[in-house]
Amino acid sequence: MHRPRKRFGQHFLHDPGVLARIVEAINPVADDFIVEIGPGEGALTKPLLSRVRKIDVIELDRDLASGLKDERIVVHQADALDFDFGQFPTGMRLAGNLPYNISTPLLFHLARYADRVRDMHFMLQLEVVERMVAAPSTSEYGRLSVALQARFRMKKLFNVSKGCFRPPPKVESAVVRMEPLVPRPAIDNTPFDDVLRSAFSSRRKQLRNALTLTPADYVQLSIDPSARPENLSPADYVRIAQHLREDADS
Repeated sequence: MHRPRKRFGQHFLHDPGVLARIVEAINPVADDFIVEIGPGEGALTKPLLSRVRKIDVIELDRDLASGLKDERIVVHQADALDFDFGQFPTGMRLAGNLPYNISTPLLFHLARYADRVRDMHFMLQLEVVERMVAAPSTSEYGRLSVALQARFRMKKLFNVSKGCFRPPPKVESAVVRMEPLVPRPAIDNTPFDDVLRSAFSSRRKQLRNALTLTPADYVQLSIDPSARPENLSPADYVRIAQHLREDADS
């Protein structure tokens, strides 16, 4: 049995009932292109393989990667934070029990591939999932909420207790589904992410003090410059990024 490594944020899901619920939520069919992030000891990999012909997995831990020996498993021994998911075919389905110590930056990284995925199903800290699905003008709503909701339809599926893992984490967990919006909004990743970073650098700032917009810009966008970053919807931020890009191109 593999000894969990704290530096990799390893907490291995072992509850068969929870694993079955995750597989049913994904509902894979034989020809689906499944990519599992952080397969660990293969607790989710194996039931997924009972439904699909093959599966690609991304595992940073060399020992765990070497233990995933099956002719139907394509192992990428790599850090998911730096991994180019663009090498996989459009329509891929991502899944996994994400390492809790890198979950937020990893979600920002994965959001950039929204135009290439069919859906994503992840196990994460409950607190992170609540931020992912939070509504505007709530305490949980922030940069992560906007970055994901501007690109995906988000749904929290169910909670998972600490005792379902080895070793038990210090926090409760939850499973979330992310499906790209249809029609997909025209988002230029880097300018959009830059707008979010500026807006949420200080939640208490008014927008007029956080963004490089002129008074005329706010009028044209029908946005109150005295509003705070958490008061705007994801669609508002998409419009702001598009407006700034058009100004830069003109």
